[in-house]
Formats: sequence, structure tokens, C-alpha cells
Amino acid sequence: MSPYSESGVTTLPFRLARREMRSGLGGFRLFLACLALGVGAIAAILSFSRAIEEGLRADARELLGGDLAISQLYREPSPDQLAFLSQQGTLTRWVDMRSMARPVKADGNPALIQLKAVEPSYPLYGTVELKGGGSLADALAKRDGLWGAAVEESALKRMNIALGDEVKVGEARLQVRAVIAREPDSGLSAFASLGPRLMMPLAALGDSQLVQPGSLLTWQYRLKLSPGRSDKAMAETLKERFPDASWRIEDLDAAGGGIRFWLERLTQFISLIGLSALLVGGVGVGNAVSSFLASRLRTIATLKCLGAPQRLVFATYFIQLGALALLGVAIGVALGAALPFLAQSLIADLLPVKARIALYVRPLAIAAVFGLLVSLLFALLPLIRARRIPAVTLMRGAVVAAMRLDWREIALVAAVAVLLAAFAVQTAGSRRIAAYFVVGAVAAFIAFPLLARGVMAAAARIGKPRLAALRLALANLHRPGSPTPIVMLSLGLGLTVLVATALIEGNLREQITQRIPKDAPAFFFVDIQSTQMPAFEQAIAAIPGAGALEKVPSLRGRIVKIGGKPVSELKIPAGARWAVDSDRGITYAATPPDGAHVVEGTWWAADYRGPQLVSFDETLAHDFGIGIGDTITVNVLGREIEARIASLRHIEWQTLAINFVMVFSPGILDRAPHTFLATVKAMPQAEEAIFKTITDRFPNVTVISVRDAIQTASEVLGNIGLATRLIGLLSILAGVLVLAGAMLATQRRRVHEAVVMKVLGATRLRIASIFAWEFAALGLSTAVAALGVGTAAAFCVVRYLMNLQWTFLPTVAVAVAVGAMLLTLAFGLAGTLAVLRQRPLALLRNE
Repeated sequence: MSPYSESGVTTLPFRLARREMRSGLGGFRLFLACLALGVGAIAAILSFSRAIEEGLRADARELLGGDLAISQLYREPSPDQLAFLSQQGTLTRWVDMRSMARPVKADGNPALIQLKAVEPSYPLYGTVELKGGGSLADALAKRDGLWGAAVEESALKRMNIALGDEVKVGEARLQVRAVIAREPDSGLSAFASLGPRLMMPLAALGDSQLVQPGSLLTWQYRLKLSPGRSDKAMAETLKERFPDASWRIEDLDAAGGGIRFWLERLTQFISLIGLSALLVGGVGVGNAVSSFLASRLRTIATLKCLGAPQRLVFATYFIQLGALALLGVAIGVALGAALPFLAQSLIADLLPVKARIALYVRPLAIAAVFGLLVSLLFALLPLIRARRIPAVTLMRGAVVAAMRLDWREIALVAAVAVLLAAFAVQTAGSRRIAAYFVVGAVAAFIAFPLLARGVMAAAARIGKPRLAALRLALANLHRPGSPTPIVMLSLGLGLTVLVATALIEGNLREQITQRIPKDAPAFFFVDIQSTQMPAFEQAIAAIPGAGALEKVPSLRGRIVKIGGKPVSELKIPAGARWAVDSDRGITYAATPPDGAHVVEGTWWAADYRGPQLVSFDETLAHDFGIGIGDTITVNVLGREIEARIASLRHIEWQTLAINFVMVFSPGILDRAPHTFLATVKAMPQAEEAIFKTITDRFPNVTVISVRDAIQTASEVLGNIGLATRLIGLLSILAGVLVLAGAMLATQRRRVHEAVVMKVLGATRLRIASIFAWEFAALGLSTAVAALGVGTAAAFCVVRYLMNLQWTFLPTVAVAVAVGAMLLTLAFGLAGTLAVLRQRPLALLRNE
């Protein structure tokens, strides 16, 4: 019986595969590297995200500050409400607000701070860790007539003070006694604040005189429930017992809400980058398989001549590749599992929550499945080609023309692709964004081969340049078996990710730093009391170089109803949730503010005193699905005010003028306690005098320097930009591995060409110049293609997802083009050196 008969074919592939694998893994290092890189990245990202999620669950009470969090703007809850809260367990409170801290010593610098005035019982859970040890209660206690303060270390640098120095916050005099190392319930507030934290006793807040009618402050309460009490049940009880209360209630599910929000989006973003790297690595898997099968052409031909059926050839090499894929996935999973443990000590201080690093099965399993599906998808086509190639073609060593797949083969490849896409969408945090990613990935895998065909067609029709090396290089771009499609797909995908992330980060930086108008104000002033306004205006007017002061009344209110329906009953788009999740700044005006662009409706008359009207932001109105004539109800100081929309405005926030989503007609809000916001333009030489004058004469007024705010935002964006570029380099690393694989896959053909040219009298320099022209053209073509695709992706994100103006950054284009050319040249010429060392006689004997 033939060894290839039906009965023998079931065990023979395993024997043949085992024998072939005895030669080692020499040809599969890139295969394993590409697979391990992508799988390891996804496993590490998902594992670390899970570790932080577990940390959020374990530290929920510390992050929230209690079992229940209650916050209320401007004023404390009523005595009845406070009495009821006190009966439910242990209650602590504090006041949170922005203010100015002014060193008492002469060479100190006033600074904007985020003030937290706490009771001795704070915190209910966790501990405020101080550098050098000690307790917060001791640091804040009153000694020799002075209250204490604890600050973040950056506050010492900004104010040019040391421990033991005294500062004034409002009219209160405090001694700085401790540096805050960790604040258990800070969450992401440190990133959202314009100034460093300063803690002081709540008892000293009265001395500061900062609490005035309309002052922008938040009363925070934390409740530690009695044993056996449920946080959710208590939250519902408070809502039912005090339905008209203007406070905000959060249970343990809301603990670390800001952290969780950013964690989900950051994990989602980085996971997509990791999946991109894995897909790019998949191309490397395909290249490695093609290169491996090309080295086994004679073996496959011999098997076929001996009567081996197609399925035996397929099964033999499928088993080998399957075993190698399992090895690559295992290496990647091991790396992904180990990386969080290695990174824990490096980034622990940067995280607002303690990550619970451990081996989590689900993230590792997801990464492993991704790796197996990607390796299967990209190995199928080379295996199908090897299975169908006739033995005579293999023996001749001819270039194998592209073959059309039959419907069963197309169905098999499509089924694996659909399975991979479905798995990516199913396991993603946001299925909508994952679906967009899948569509974009499919488009990229279609676009780059089409672009490669365009490059090959252009090279074929460009004519015959006089320079012989260039002429032969152009011929190499479009000849049968050309590496053009492989190189453009391999390197192009990685470059596309890098271009897109660089352009998005660059546009964000441009939005913050470069597009700030030249006539932007120098300072914002917050919490100017109505009684202080005349003296404040006189002080500014007396400073040489100071411009006109623009002032606007300021209140805070929360949108509670839209179109007469409670917000809780409406489905608000995710992009508009910010407007209803917290209190918003509101104002009133008889005439349109400067720069107001009314796009629909009309402004009310200057002497209007009828039913309440409001001018609303057009973008937010579109998101809410409302328009002229609809109503908005806002809770202001515990009173619900319903207003009919009279006009819609287009607001250009980047002008840095004072803008509000809602501007009400006079009649009600002008009788409510409120403060003023103000801005002033100034010559650069006047800024120091303005800052010193206002901080000295009006200690309750918060002064925000636009220059400092822009610098802070720029630093944050710089860190984000660095992170995105490092993540983008992950795909580039995968692309480099794939590019190396692509060069190795065509190495045999280049050796053959070089030997023929040597025999015909070509010098090594001439051969090297031919390949150099070819690789330079390939690199430039790939860079141009990646620049176009990456720019289109970045434009869609910036313009339609972020709703920002778009600016094309030519420096990114030049850097990518030059980088791609150098990268392709480096790998190409590295392979060329090996080609040039090949002796013609050894090759010609085997032909």
C-alpha cells in the first residue's frame, strides 16, 4: 500500500512535520517575534487594565472617601438634612475651592491653589500620607495661635517657601508644616486642577473670609454607614426623603468614576494600537510562512512527484506552523503576564489607585486567541498556494504566478477574517469604536495593495531613464515576484499609525498653544464680590499697560430638565453628558455679549422683563435635540428656573473670551447672590504688577494667569503626546520586523539576480546602486501612501470626533518620508551586503 493512501495520510503528516522541525527554528525567528510582540502587547495592556480595575473595586471606599458622597455648591445642606445624615453613621465634611495662597515672607510668590478645608475626622477611610511621616491632624492643629497647613511639594516650589514658613489664604494666616505624599480620595482631581493642593482646618475657613455669598465653592460630605446599611439603599432613601435637595449623591459604584472613565478610554486606545501591531505582525507571519515554504520548494515538489495528495502537503506544513504559532503565542502571553509586574514599581507613583497586579486568566486568554486567529488568517494563503502549485513548476524553480482562489478557499479565508473581526468587537470595551477599527483595518489592507499596484504600474510606464541603475531599479519594482506589495503593506501599516497619532497630538498642541489669539486676555479673575467691583476696576485702571476690564456676573446651576422632561429619563449622547453630569456656569445679560454669534432666533430687548428666556449653545442644543421655543430647567441655589430658548449661539471657545453655554435674560438671576468673572488684557510688562496688585488688595479673588494655564496644558499634552508616540512606535517595531521578513522572503530572488549580473560583468558598486534605487523608491512610495492614509484618519478624528479645527503639519510629513526611506534603505542594503558576498559558482552549480 502506498504511504500516501487514504489510510496512511492521517498519521503521516505528523511524522513528516516532526522530521522537518528537527532542523530547528532558524527560519522562524521573525515569525515568532512578530507574533510574540503583538500578543505580548495585548496581554500586558489588558492585564494592567484589569489590575487597575481590581484596585478600584478594592479601594472603592478610600477613593470615594466614604460609603456615600454628598456634594452641594455654594451652601451647606439644611439643618434637617444634616441631622438626618448624622444619624446614619459617621459624617465628615470639607470645603473644596480654588483660591490664592500668599507667602508672608518678602521673597515669596503668590500662587493659585486648590484649597481643601477639612474636619479633624477626615478621612473616614484611608490615610493622608505625609512625607517624613506624621498625621494630618497634628500637622493642621492650632499651635501658638497659628493653624497648620499641608501642601503638595509643587506648592513649595511655586511659592518659593519651605516647611515652617507662613502663608495667607484669604485673611487666614497658616503655617506650612507638612508635604502631602498621597491623598486617598484625590482620584484624577490633581490632573484637572490648575494649582497644587493645600489642606487647612475647616475651623480656619471662617478666618479666611473666603466664604461669601456667591463664592464658587463646594461643600463635600462623606458618610460612613453603620454596619449592615447599604450604600445604594441609603442613596435612594435620601432621594425619596429630600426630593427637592440640590445636592449630588454618589454611591460606591461611582468611586473612581473619573479614573474608570479615563482607564476605559486609555485601555481601549492602547488595545487598538496593540491589535494594530498584531495585525502588522500578521503580515510578518505571512511573509515568514512564504519565505519558509519557498525554502521547501524542492521538498514539496519531491512529495508531489511521489504521489502525495494536496491535503497531505497542506496538513504537513499546517501542523508545523500550528506548533510554531502556539510557541509564539505562549512567548507573547508569558511576556504580557510578566510586564505588569516589571512595570509596577516604575509607574506606581503615577497612578491614583493601587493596581492589584496578578495573573488574570481572561486578558491572557483574549490575547492568545487573537494571536492564534491572526496567525491562522495570514498563514492560510501561503499554505493554499503551496498546496496548489504543480510539481513541475516547483522543480523548474520558476516564479509562480498569482493564482485565483476557488470559492471554498475564499470562504475559508473569509470565515477566519470574520471570526477575528467578531472577536475583536465582542471583547472591546466600546463595540462601536471596535467596529470602526475593523472597518479601518479592512480598508487599510485593501488600500495598500491597491496603492502598491499603482506604484508598480507607474514604474512600468515611467519609461527608460538613461541611468542604468535607476532603469533596472524601476524594473525591479514591477517585475513578477516584486516585493513592492509586501513592503508597502508591512511598513505602511505601522507608519500609518505613527502618522495618525503624531498628527492628532500635534493638532491638540496647536489648538492650545498656537491658535490662542494674540489679543487673548492675560488674566482671568474669579469670585469678585459685587461690593468689590468698583474698587477692583479702579485698581486695574491705575496700572500702566493694563487694558480694559471685561466683567460678567457668574452663577452655577445644574440642568435638571430638558424640554420639560427630567434629565434622568432622557438618553443623552455620550459626547454631551458633561453638560448634565455636573454644575455649569451660567450668567445673565440684557444685550448680546461681545463676540456672540446668534445663528438662530433673536436676542431679547435690552429692557425685557417678561418670562425667563435663555440663549443656548447651538452644538449642545443639537446634541440634546432641542431648538427655539423648547425649554431648559436649571437648578440654581436650590430653586428650579425654567427658561424658553430664544436664540442659539455659535461659541468659539478658543478665543478665551468669557463664554457661557447658557445666557439668561435679566429678571430672576440678577436678584440672586452672585459673584463676577472678569478678564483683562495687558502688555507683558504690566502682568507682574497686575498679579501683585490684585493678590495683595483682594485676597479672596482667584487669579488665573492665561500664560501659566497654557503652559500647564502644554505640559500635559506633551506627556500625552510622548505616550502616543511610544505607542505608535509599537506598530513601527512590528512593521520593522515585518519589513525584515519581507526582505528575507525576497532574498533568494535578489541573490539569483545579483549572480546573473555578476556573470554579465556588473561590479558590486553597480549592483548595490541598483538595489539602493529600488529600496529608496519603495520607502518613498510607502511613506507617501502612509502619510495619505494616516492624515485621513487623523483628520476624521480631530474634525469629527473632537470637533476641533484641522491643521496639516508638514514637519510630520517630512519626518515620516525621510524616516521610511532610511528604514527601507537600511534593511534593503543590509540584505544586499549578504547578496554581494554570494559566490556565483555555488549558485550556478545548483541551477
